Amino acid sequence: MMIAVPAVVKRYSVPLVLFALGLFFQLVVLPSSYPTSHYDVLRVKRLAPVEEVEEAYNKISSKWFSNLDVPTVPEFLKIRYAFELLTNPLWKRDYDLFAIDEQLPVINEAIKRYAGKDYSKIDLPLLDATPRDLMNQDFNVLTFEEFKSFVGGSKAVLIQVFSFGSHHCAKFIKSWKRVATLLDGVADSGLVELQHVQLATFLAERNSMKQPIFRNGLPSLVAFPPNCVNSDCHTRYSGDLSVDEIVDWLATTVLDLPRILYYSKESLVQNFFATSGSHKVKVIIFSKTGERAVPFLRQAAKDYSSFASFAAVLWKEDESSIWWNMFQVDSAPAIVFVKDPSVTPFVHHGSLNSSLFFELMEKNKNQELPQLRSANSMELGCDAKGFSRAGTYAETWYCAIVAGRPGLALNKMREAMRRIQKILIDDFGSNGEKISVKTPVAAAVFKDKRLTFAWLDGGVQKVYCLFYLHKLENIYETCGPSEYDSNNMPRLFIVRYKRNSSEDEARAKRKPNNIWNAFDGEDSNLASQIVAIYNGSMDTQEVIQWLSWIVEDGDKNTSHPYFIGAAPSLVPEDSTTFVSKSAQNIFSTGKGIKTSIHGVIIGIRDYLRDPRIGPGLFLFACVSFGTIWMQSNTLPAQPAKAEDDGTAAARNLSNRRRKGSSHNITPSITDAEPKDADQLLSDSNSD
Repeated sequence: MMIAVPAVVKRYSVPLVLFALGLFFQLVVLPSSYPTSHYDVLRVKRLAPVEEVEEAYNKISSKWFSNLDVPTVPEFLKIRYAFELLTNPLWKRDYDLFAIDEQLPVINEAIKRYAGKDYSKIDLPLLDATPRDLMNQDFNVLTFEEFKSFVGGSKAVLIQVFSFGSHHCAKFIKSWKRVATLLDGVADSGLVELQHVQLATFLAERNSMKQPIFRNGLPSLVAFPPNCVNSDCHTRYSGDLSVDEIVDWLATTVLDLPRILYYSKESLVQNFFATSGSHKVKVIIFSKTGERAVPFLRQAAKDYSSFASFAAVLWKEDESSIWWNMFQVDSAPAIVFVKDPSVTPFVHHGSLNSSLFFELMEKNKNQELPQLRSANSMELGCDAKGFSRAGTYAETWYCAIVAGRPGLALNKMREAMRRIQKILIDDFGSNGEKISVKTPVAAAVFKDKRLTFAWLDGGVQKVYCLFYLHKLENIYETCGPSEYDSNNMPRLFIVRYKRNSSEDEARAKRKPNNIWNAFDGEDSNLASQIVAIYNGSMDTQEVIQWLSWIVEDGDKNTSHPYFIGAAPSLVPEDSTTFVSKSAQNIFSTGKGIKTSIHGVIIGIRDYLRDPRIGPGLFLFACVSFGTIWMQSNTLPAQPAKAEDDGTAAARNLSNRRRKGSSHNITPSITDAEPKDADQLLSDSNSD
């Protein structure tokens, strides 16, 4: 009997464990997850109207005044809190629909404050009235129809779900206005009040029972990326309700905008100017507060990443002389555009909005003498596959290029070309004096946008440089890295482009009959090219005369030899962006893992509050108990009998072996062979 008890317990261990878990869930977990409803406190049915709530409270309070049932302080506070909450229409609506009860901590605070005192000493009312500041605001609250037309466009949308009865929303309203202002030009913002139940339910989260809730209360911020119209692609904010954190979350997580880093006076040159490409304009933002860059600046950093690099500097008064000497900046906020070497930076003092900044960015995205790159060759009109800056109807156009390795010699020639460019624009020299251009042909062509000036990094664009300057003797002084030739000798050459009308017409008429013919001829040039190399001095008038002669001769004479073969492609200078993209993918993956873990934790927490878990555990325990009991009582007795028969057979066999040859029993082939047995060969028919 002592052995049978543990065996029974072991047999029924699974249903016992399930029953214990169900009991623990029902008695411990579920009560802590679902506190007593305020309706239960007043002993009325759930969703009871205000009249029933008032009647129930008056019935309970009448016993207090007659001293029939004097409440303790905690009891009085819970009843009074439930009464005040459920008799306010806005608070009752929020509590009934979305279980919002943001003033619940008032009870614990009051219990501590009035500990040891009589309930009659408690100051009433417990709850502050509905915030009137929020009610008096002129909000453009979205309806469901307005919401459907508001989201899903080319801009991201940030929605705040709020309630006119929420004190938290009233405190947040000033921050919300600031957020909406900072998002100007990048994302739209809108408000949804809980009175629009259908829309608020759509924007709410779901618990394990599929009921709409707002886990973090109100206000709740929901962001819809561009072209997002359903609940599968929106993102919910769960961080601190500060302006800086909200704006940074939207810009980084939703819009995938890069951050603009801050630099000190020591690290600006070493870590910013030295690492950002020489072909890029440097945009430096001076800030008094040190807060993160506003979203439209970060959007510009993303949109103009091939043209400009962005940096931020915290303004300090003791460093003002340094910034004045470097950039002519005397106060903050300010934005500086640093272009070519020896070119005075463009400075804008004061605040600006997104439209004004993008206008300034468009004007200053290129250097004064732009670098010829793969990203802008078509825009500059320096690509035989494209067109002139003057338009698609220009027959002939020119591109004057200074090629060489970056250094002092190239900088001097770039500065000379900028002076020539300025003279051709307004006929004024660097000192502001009127200059008479002896040959106005170059000036006229430049103003007509048929002549473009650019410079080429001969070290990076080695193949392109060798293609156009291959006739030079000391070509490696201009093209290729410095390891080929330590001497640096920049060169000026000009390319004439002439519309290849026959190729243009043939390409228009050509109809591809298969997938391979569809790409046939795509690499052929639309324009023919002639190259002329300048061998004179960099005297301003001499260069202008040479340019004018080339242009005049190129427009008149069509018998010059030319080529229509495809030129080598320019090497993208932004090849290092692949590293940053990989790093960005790593950070995005890490961020996604963190979000997934957070979602799993929330899911587990929700399922632990599911009231179906306890009854489910009890049901599984009963089913498991019944299954084990039925198996134990319906097992056949045959196995035991078979076991007994087998034991008896083994015993008989043992007895036969002990008797040996005294009994004439024929040995069985299953009998064990004796250790000293010998096998003899005999003829069975010999007898």
